[in-house]
Amino acid sequence: MAPDAVTLGSAAARTRGFSEAGLSIVVPLFNEATSLATLHARIVEVARALKAERGLATEVVYVDDGSRDTTLAAARALPADNLDIQIISLSRNFGKEAALLAGLDHARLGAVLFMDGDGQHPPILLEKLVTHWLDDGYDVVYTAKAHRGNEPWLRRAGVKVFYTLINWGARQKIPADAGDFRLLSPRAAAALKQLPERNRFFKGLASWIGFRQIRVDYEPAERIHGRTSWNLYSLIGLSIEGLTSFSVAPLRLASLLGLLLAGAAFIFGVQILIETFVFGESVPGYPSVVVGLMVLGGVQLIMIGIMGEYIGKILSELKARPVYFVAEHTLKTAETAGASGEAPARSAAE
Repeated sequence: MAPDAVTLGSAAARTRGFSEAGLSIVVPLFNEATSLATLHARIVEVARALKAERGLATEVVYVDDGSRDTTLAAARALPADNLDIQIISLSRNFGKEAALLAGLDHARLGAVLFMDGDGQHPPILLEKLVTHWLDDGYDVVYTAKAHRGNEPWLRRAGVKVFYTLINWGARQKIPADAGDFRLLSPRAAAALKQLPERNRFFKGLASWIGFRQIRVDYEPAERIHGRTSWNLYSLIGLSIEGLTSFSVAPLRLASLLGLLLAGAAFIFGVQILIETFVFGESVPGYPSVVVGLMVLGGVQLIMIGIMGEYIGKILSELKARPVYFVAEHTLKTAETAGASGEAPARSAAE
């Protein structure tokens, strides 16, 4: 047999193996009761197409991250049509990173795809992501906003500063504007599961594991209902969490700032000596001392705050508390949807 035929045969066998493994779609939810039915209908359409065209088994894992509305009830009412449904209700709001981890831990099929529950990650794009995985052999297919022209300039500048800082000195760069909307092959998902840290930054970890990765640009869709719960304060908090969880750039920046201040103080001291002994001028003491003390005190407090963030992360890792607790876990299978369609719910701490 010719080498090309051997290569093509191996690729076809690998594709069949991946198809048999299937795809788990993880969707974290927080107060998405009004939009969940619409989103689920779109996911079902894509799952039906993937099943018909590729024979790809699909399940969707909805993770209710302590919603305060009727999101959990809306998830329970969803029909298991052409795909299995897992509904995981966390005991409280643990945050999006914990919800993503809960979905990853409970995904039963090989590949895992993560998308938001507000409808801004268009399900129609799933087929393109699956194509890059099955046909092109990529292990991580991540998406990124095609542009940020509709965002305020302050937010665009903040995003640019964030990615500059987090990639400063990093061996594995995090692609700019990349989001949580991405597909991981079975081996990439297995690698992500092996990472033990509790202070997680999903975008960084998904890039850090390596493997073959490809970027897909997309235009975010409008939210199906309601308004985003992310405000300026929460975005700043997420940025600080990501920086301190995944990068030592703030510590390097603090060290660099200390060196610059030390250099400035040395130059200022030399200037004072020259003015005093060469030109015989008396240097006013009070203003320069007060300003110098205020600058040094402020810088020291900033450095202590940065170190405190990292010490807090170390303390959290040493405590080794679970990242989340599951209050309820329900499984609906497509085969039994015509009867009860729902497996017995379990309440457990996982």
